[in-house]
Amino acid sequence: MPRPEPPPWLSDAAIATAGCLLAGHRLAFARPLLAGVQNGRSPLQAAQELFVAATVVLAHDGGVDPRLIYANRAALLLWCRPWSAMVGLPSRLTAEPAERQSRALALERARRCEAVAGYAGIRVDSGGRRFRLENARLWTLRDGGGQPCGQAAAFASWWWLEPPRTGSPPLLAKRPNPVGQTEPEPSVLPLQA
Repeated sequence: MPRPEPPPWLSDAAIATAGCLLAGHRLAFARPLLAGVQNGRSPLQAAQELFVAATVVLAHDGGVDPRLIYANRAALLLWCRPWSAMVGLPSRLTAEPAERQSRALALERARRCEAVAGYAGIRVDSGGRRFRLENARLWTLRDGGGQPCGQAAAFASWWWLEPPRTGSPPLLAKRPNPVGQTEPEPSVLPLQA
């Protein structure tokens, strides 16, 4: 019997990206990205732990108009997008047009310095709801040859700047969750694409 396809955040490419994120953070800040993810874990286990971490973690490639190459569950929840809509998205679209210049300046500073801690900014979820993030860490990702190949961000402190535009859904209302399933609210999200 053939093995089922793994979820996209456990594909070979996503596992490699998770390893790059964890190694890059350690190199940039001289500490692990997640306290519970220790050296010596298998790449699969480290990728699983990074995906389910409460800390928001995102990464984009090094293109001219960078596209997201990774978003953990906390990021998918915050931006209200499934993996398939978040990964591949131009990363500039995580911010409103008025915030994109300051975002770009922070990313350029992080590129020049290799890493920046304490970044704050305003972002917008898929429905247009604004939130402020604080104390973000931004760092450069490097490929196997040591060449820059993108940037990553991690933060645990954020808050909404406005209430939901359509009000809160009724308890137990059906809504799509960020990993692509429809489920009653509130609940624990399944790890599915």
